[in-house]
Amino acid sequence: MLLVEDDDGDAVLVTALLDEVGAPVDVTRVRTAREAVAVLPGFDCVLLDLGLPDASGLDGLRRILERAGQAAVLVLTGHDDEERGIQALAVGAQDYLVKGQVDGSLLLRGIRYAIERRRAEDTHRQLREERLLAQETARLERGLLPSPLLTENSPRLTSRYRPGQRRMQLGGDFFDAVTGADGSLHVVIGDVCGHGPDEAALGVCLRIAWRTLVLAGLPDEQVLNTLQELLIHERHREGIFTTLCMATIQPDQAAAAVYLAGHPSPILIDDGGPRPLPRDRAGLPLGVLSDAKWSALELALSPGWSLLLYTDGLIEGRIGAGSDRLETEGLVELVARCDRPNLVRELVAAVERTTVGDLDDDLALVLLEDTR
Repeated sequence: MLLVEDDDGDAVLVTALLDEVGAPVDVTRVRTAREAVAVLPGFDCVLLDLGLPDASGLDGLRRILERAGQAAVLVLTGHDDEERGIQALAVGAQDYLVKGQVDGSLLLRGIRYAIERRRAEDTHRQLREERLLAQETARLERGLLPSPLLTENSPRLTSRYRPGQRRMQLGGDFFDAVTGADGSLHVVIGDVCGHGPDEAALGVCLRIAWRTLVLAGLPDEQVLNTLQELLIHERHREGIFTTLCMATIQPDQAAAAVYLAGHPSPILIDDGGPRPLPRDRAGLPLGVLSDAKWSALELALSPGWSLLLYTDGLIEGRIGAGSDRLETEGLVELVARCDRPNLVRELVAAVERTTVGDLDDDLALVLLEDTR
């Protein structure tokens, strides 16, 4: 315990009262608030006289509270100054005692009570902060994962999002799907690098901007250029980038245009089996070079096709005892073993079985299926 008391007689009395009841308390004494600030933190409790020579009113208490860390603060007041003890509680002290009305047992009980109250306050604050963070995380997740705008003539869409195993570390994975005025289905999936609320908020910003631009009828190339400009202006630090895959399925579901901006290749599934799309048209992630350009990979889709879009959280898990990762090739092998009607559910389960340990990163999947 740190005793902050300028009066030698009162300091001796505090020590004697504790000795009288055999209190297991080690007492370190200082005479002024300045000396107390110099040795804090590092104590379980601070017993503070409010009448110090270098502190007026509650100024000394405020200075000590700023430096107390996890220590409980118990204040001593004079006979005629009990009101100031009550004021000290409002400022942040855990309890107060009145000089001359304290014996050894009461002093020891006051110290123990102050320490336990401080611990309870810390626990309550941590729980409140965790609840607030959980609520904010839930709001950001809802922004990252919207309700797709589909029609009865759209390809079937199945999606799955699973947060990573890092507690309270929401990532920036996002996806969206909207039907254009001509009946084409536009789909996007992206991943802002990093984890945390800033990255998640940026993912929400990009998703909403993408939906707005697509609904406004802008060409795909202009959508990507605008998203790049938005990312550069909105990111909270230099170096933040976003990988992204954007696909447009024609109204007859017989053709598609796919853009890759540093993103893992989607997997096309048809009568020829599952295979990753070629990367010869793949471009850089958004935010790497301000003058980057992207071109479309044009696909002819045979009847009964499926197209799987995903973020890298699905393929970055380790396999075996070394540093090898699942990667896209391993994912293709797992897709080939899954039952197509239950592909999304079975694939996530297969990835979890195949990889070592928990999947730390967020993962998002969007499966599109021909409905002709």
